[in-house]
Amino acid sequence: MNNISLRILIVAGEASGDLHGSHLVQALKILRPEGRFFGVGGKNMRSEGVETFFDIERMGAVGAVEILSELPLFYKVYRTLSREISSGKYDAVILIDYPTLNLRLARLCKRANVPVFYFISPQIWAWRMGRIKQIRRTVNRMFVVLPFEEDLYRSAGVDAQFLGHPFADKVHPEMTQAEALKEFDLNSDQKVIGLLPGSRKNEIQSLLKIMLAAADKIQRELGDCQFILPVANTIDPESIREQLKGNPLNIRLVTDKTYDVMNCCDFLIIASGSATLEAGILGCPMVIVYKLNAFTYFLARILIDTEMIGLVNIVAGEKVVPELIQGEVTPDKIAREAITHLKNQDQLQQVRTRLSKIRESLGEPGVMNRVAKSICQYLDEQTGNEEVSQ
Repeated sequence: MNNISLRILIVAGEASGDLHGSHLVQALKILRPEGRFFGVGGKNMRSEGVETFFDIERMGAVGAVEILSELPLFYKVYRTLSREISSGKYDAVILIDYPTLNLRLARLCKRANVPVFYFISPQIWAWRMGRIKQIRRTVNRMFVVLPFEEDLYRSAGVDAQFLGHPFADKVHPEMTQAEALKEFDLNSDQKVIGLLPGSRKNEIQSLLKIMLAAADKIQRELGDCQFILPVANTIDPESIREQLKGNPLNIRLVTDKTYDVMNCCDFLIIASGSATLEAGILGCPMVIVYKLNAFTYFLARILIDTEMIGLVNIVAGEKVVPELIQGEVTPDKIAREAITHLKNQDQLQQVRTRLSKIRESLGEPGVMNRVAKSICQYLDEQTGNEEVSQ
């Protein structure tokens, strides 16, 4: 393929996809220095030179109710990307997660005869398994990030590759546990409990007050313990401080050092999502909480076909850590899980031992380099270019 003419459209819909997209573009630019990248993303993708048509700030909504409130924006994004795909000026389209939009875009790419590479597959094993037929028709190569997904897709005729999970490269504390305790002004003789209410505003609204009430109960029961709350870069720290109301529990707020926070905690109270897998990689015991808008949850229970909701448990193939869902997400139940674990050192160690096996299953570092090489090799094969990828 002529490097100068290589133009790729890349679409991410939320913060995690933006981060993964930036790393993938970085790897592709090493192999194809003259390539140009356009699409939808955030500050991370723009820092790698992606020319974005839309920012992802308002696109991270989850659930039917939340998405409906942003429907005009989603329609505008879809229409713009539809015109771009139909223009014939792209050599390939890379779709990152975000199936609500991206599966629709894959259909458009098929009609326009544009190769589609999908990174982080839709969770068809959890709900709407029938989508795999559409994926087989519209996606040229699927890059899955969970080990069991490769066989699932291949058995249905999808060209799927498991080249590792990006967390294999990403999840590393910058400090030792002792250094982190000192940095965050924490007492090494007291238990440290992390509060992680999520990276979306709606998660903060539904979970933070409950977590704070649970923390108060834990403090009353255990006495000497400390709380720390890493603030996601998608959340304004001031909005968290307002909810702390004077911060009677002396909760430490930390920005941009989530892995160091996780690594120095004895236990986490954590919103369901990819952060549970990150915590699992770091070997931190936790209780997972999951609470949605009532109508969204009603729909989810009808559609979702999985016994576990925590990603760390799904990857492990067993319920390694407890999960509290919807009506179970109460201060009393959260506090009881934390207290039970923190009072039993043997139980904590058993959880850490089971979590240690998870990282081994996620592959070796260098994931994005392998994905970029696979994309370039596919495009070269389609165009008859004999250039060997670096």
